[in-house]
Amino acid sequence: MSQAHDLSLAGRVVAVAADRGHHFSKPTQDRIVLVQGHGVEGDAHAGAFVRHRYLARRRPRLPNLRQVHLIPSELFALLREAGFEFAAGDLGENITTAGLDLEWMPLGTLIEFGPAAIIELTGLRTPCVLIDRFRAGLRRQIISSTETDPPFKCGVLGVVRTGGTVAAGDRARVRLASSYFRALPAL
Repeated sequence: MSQAHDLSLAGRVVAVAADRGHHFSKPTQDRIVLVQGHGVEGDAHAGAFVRHRYLARRRPRLPNLRQVHLIPSELFALLREAGFEFAAGDLGENITTAGLDLEWMPLGTLIEFGPAAIIELTGLRTPCVLIDRFRAGLRRQIISSTETDPPFKCGVLGVVRTGGTVAAGDRARVRLASSYFRALPAL
């Protein structure tokens, strides 16, 4: 992490989304329910073991470190400058935030949502070939061009440590993992 980059430790939820099917985009919802150790209730990626279709075919008993996908809404503004228009849920995220530098957070960071829910960050979302099938040229826009920035700008992944309901407008509060920084790995 660059020493000049200060992390924002408070933000808010802009939107929430879930989809029972394995589709690239997820429809927004009024609220989602996070289930401890499982993920978003009723979402295709929920479960104790990996649900990502590619990974699940190869290693079905791999622990699911991708239970919840979060994207900062600020990414949409950056992509808009490059000619791409997106709405919440379009990139497959479950929670769209504002005010949080998600990709800069250290591994193990806890984010509290609303009155009770807590997600632990496990890694950066790795952009796959489907991202260019969704919008041609998008993958190039979300891969970092510098060695000092996180390698990808397409959100983060996490696991549910404490369940609860999350809705647009909820506060998001960050608890950093420890006094040492370990960058989020690519998942």
